[in-house]
Amino acid sequence: MTEKLTMALIGFGNSANRYHLPYLLVNEQINLKTIYAHTLGKRPEQQAALEAQGIEFTDSLDAVLNDASIQFVSIITPAPSHFELAKKCLEAGKNVMVEKPFVTSVEEGKALIELANAKGLLITPFQNRRFDGEFLELQEVLKRGYIGEPLEFESHFDYFRPEAVSNPGEQIDGCFYGYGVHPLDQIIKLWGKPTAASYDLKSVTNPEGVDDHFEVNLYYGKLQAKLKTSFIVAIDYPKYILHGTNGSFIKYGMDAQENDILANVSPADPSFGVDSLDNYGIVKYINAYGDPVEQKIITPKGNYGLMYQNCVDVVLHGAPKEVTDEQIITQLEVLDAGFTEQGPHIVKF
Repeated sequence: MTEKLTMALIGFGNSANRYHLPYLLVNEQINLKTIYAHTLGKRPEQQAALEAQGIEFTDSLDAVLNDASIQFVSIITPAPSHFELAKKCLEAGKNVMVEKPFVTSVEEGKALIELANAKGLLITPFQNRRFDGEFLELQEVLKRGYIGEPLEFESHFDYFRPEAVSNPGEQIDGCFYGYGVHPLDQIIKLWGKPTAASYDLKSVTNPEGVDDHFEVNLYYGKLQAKLKTSFIVAIDYPKYILHGTNGSFIKYGMDAQENDILANVSPADPSFGVDSLDNYGIVKYINAYGDPVEQKIITPKGNYGLMYQNCVDVVLHGAPKEVTDEQIITQLEVLDAGFTEQGPHIVKF
């Protein structure tokens, strides 16, 4: 009989229903026992469907914290609540995963990591976009060495939302924390901690609002890695642009998983997450015979559920964490440094 990880969700909003539950419900190594919601009945149809599968709902956080059978908790609530909820769960002896953005500061991140390590528990952010199909494709291109030594990399997370207006708030409420965490985590996974970063964070729609546009460059010796988000992009940039000493790689289009979830396609469906042929990446390089070669690279199927599978493997089998403590702190340091000054600036690490 397969050993299962018994868990609870804290939060039952859009993110829980879109990025978490579809994957949890098809993982046979997870027993989702309880969902905590601050207000029960806000999504009556979804709640009833899950209750029919034997999943309990509660509006008592203590019911989760005091349940000795619950080994693991996934926190999917507004970002300012993450630190205190994660701290309470760790203190109650639970392994914890936290939605992005992880916490509001480097100090909070270090405190949670220290507490988790002292108790022998897992603490990790939900870095699901490590399992975007296009990021898996990018890693394969680098692994095969097509482009030689990477020199320039550019990652876009853009939308066209001209009607959106930025509202006043804290730095964690802005675009860099909300969207930048994804490409930033991917870059850190590939190349680690940069030696320096340049920042241009601003609000295009409202001077009094939080940032809704950013361009950040990370420096790694010869390599410069750019991440950029804007809400006024009506004609798409490539998702990835990569240039190296032996060639280039270009990839258009975002991972298909989210659109499939919105179309009620289950992650268990063979067609789930399959990229469009038109969006396959293109690599152009010089082969071993000195000839120029251009070819399409098939996009692997992404799977955000692999973040949960890693938690199963860590808690039940002692596997390494997908997102290391060092990577968690590096991301928080790079995020926080973007707000040390107003306007464009450079920070060395």
